[in-house]
Amino acid sequence: MRSSTKTKKRTRRKRIAIFIDAANIFYSQKSLGWRLDYKKFLDYWGNQGIITGAYFYTAVISTNKKQLDFFKALKKIGYDVITREVKVIHDKRNKTTVHKGNFDVKLAIDIVLKVKEFDVAVLASGDSDFEPAVEYLKSEQKKIIIVSARGHVAQELIKCASRYLPLEKIKEEVKKEA
Repeated sequence: MRSSTKTKKRTRRKRIAIFIDAANIFYSQKSLGWRLDYKKFLDYWGNQGIITGAYFYTAVISTNKKQLDFFKALKKIGYDVITREVKVIHDKRNKTTVHKGNFDVKLAIDIVLKVKEFDVAVLASGDSDFEPAVEYLKSEQKKIIIVSARGHVAQELIKCASRYLPLEKIKEEVKKEA
């Protein structure tokens, strides 16, 4: 005889990994005129599933105490901060200096290597260089959400992603209070 009590179907919460291209988000914030609260950003995604990793990729000037303190704060709230020393390029002909971080390849490799750790990848960047990595994740049946400000995201990346979420759309949930 069957029980008349219905058994609840358990649904597995999706596993979410967050990958932040700090340079892209830095310039997005400048054009938006407001700053992202990284704790609120982490909480926003934590409310949507189980965070399996939160990775912040950035170039660093190792003598910049303010920058190092910011990275310590990020680690304290749950981010893995992946850094590389800023490369300074002096162009003698044009008499200019350029600071480069060049982190796209490292982030792309990491997102591919961690593919078994998540169901959803949140990629906070708008750089078209990530298109091949996003295509690979899709071939592995992963959902990819691109988060960046309008005007800081390549159309190719939007087209290949599962979803594009403009930072402006979640401003109230993730904005840093003054």
